[in-house]
Order: sequence, then C-alpha cells, then structure tokens
Amino acid sequence: MARIKPQALLNQSKKKKGPSRISISTIIVCNLVVAVVILSLVTTYRHWSQRSRNTIEHETQSQRFEDTNAASEKKSYDLPGYADINTSKGLITVELFKEGSPEAVDKFLDLCQKDHFKGMPFHRVIKNYLVQAGNSASSIPVEEWTAKGKLRGRLDTSPKHEAFMLGTPKNKVNNKDFELLITTAPIPDLNDQLVVFGRVLKGEDVVQEIEEVDTDEHYQPKSPIGIIGVILKREI
Repeated sequence: MARIKPQALLNQSKKKKGPSRISISTIIVCNLVVAVVILSLVTTYRHWSQRSRNTIEHETQSQRFEDTNAASEKKSYDLPGYADINTSKGLITVELFKEGSPEAVDKFLDLCQKDHFKGMPFHRVIKNYLVQAGNSASSIPVEEWTAKGKLRGRLDTSPKHEAFMLGTPKNKVNNKDFELLITTAPIPDLNDQLVVFGRVLKGEDVVQEIEEVDTDEHYQPKSPIGIIGVILKREI
C-alpha cells in the first residue's frame, strides 16, 4: 500500500471545511424575537392577573352588598309588626308601619321592651279628634288642636290621616317622653307635628270608649284611665 506523504496529508486537511459561523446580525435578531415573546407573555399574564383580581374584588363587594341587604331585610322582617296595647278599658291591637316609619317604630319597640308604657295614663282626650297617653304635658296647645280641628272637613286626607291611626308628636320620637296618640277622626292638619307609625286593627270600640270618658276643661279625664302594658307580636 502506498504511503501518503506528510505534505499531501497537510494539503488534504486544509481542504476540509470547519463548522459554519453564525453571523452577529442573526444572533441579535433571535435575541430580539425571544425578548418580544417574553415581553408579550409577561404583559398577557399581568393583564389576566389584574382582570382576575378585579373580578374577585367585584364579586366580593357584590356579595358583601347582598349580605348587607339580606341582613337588613332579615332584621326588618324579624322585628315585631304588631302590638297589643292593654288598657284599663280593654285591648287594642295595632299594626306597626315598619317600612313607612322605621325610626318611630324602632323607638316604640325599644321602649316596649323597657316597659316604658306600663302604667302610662291617658292624659288628654278630645272627642271626635284623638286620645293621647303620656307622662308629661303635651307640647301641642289644646287651643291649636281644636282650632285646626274646625278645618278638617275642608282639607284633603290620605290613608295615614284617617281615624284610628297610631302616632306620636314629631318632637317626641327620640325623646324619653315618647307618647302615644290614637286618632278618632281624620286630622291632616297635624301632618307637620304628628308621626303616624301604625293603625288600629282591633279594638276600635275600646278607643271609642276611652274617647267617651268625662273630661275637664283641659280635656283631661276626670277618672284615671291608662295603659296596663304592651305586648309585641310578630303575627296576629
């Protein structure tokens, strides 16, 4: 076998090609593409992550709002809606306007639990007008009531101004001297002074019997008559 000379081997090695080189521009382009892809992925992740957080916060706030409304509705629903007012003349059952006059009803319920009305006298009785129970002198002058009473027939009335409505003077709603008034005739002229928070369901005859008692010149009953106690009820 013929031997290859060293010089021939050297020439053959020079003819062999080495690995092809990658240009710098190609490397830069690839790096840019990778950077753009990474940036797009990061931006997409942040967008969906923020959207998810907003959705969760919105759902949480909505749930809290619904829970608050539900609690409020439940509280209103659970409150007693009726009361039995036991008087020395008999029993008067009233319905409370929990939605129409919530402030007055809340105060009335609170005072009932404290026996505020137990033993409270009817200290003013005006025939064909109203009967009033309280422990202090009325803040509305009798003369003003009777003078306005003459105008009743010429004033428009609404259901809350009809006879046998339960109310209290506006200036006594949040007062320790909270009083009870039961109308025996429509009195729209007292709209600016009276808060109506209920109506008589049973016992109109008892109210009328109280109305018929003898009174002095100040419309105060000559014989003691008052409230024995109040029992709250959720149903009648």
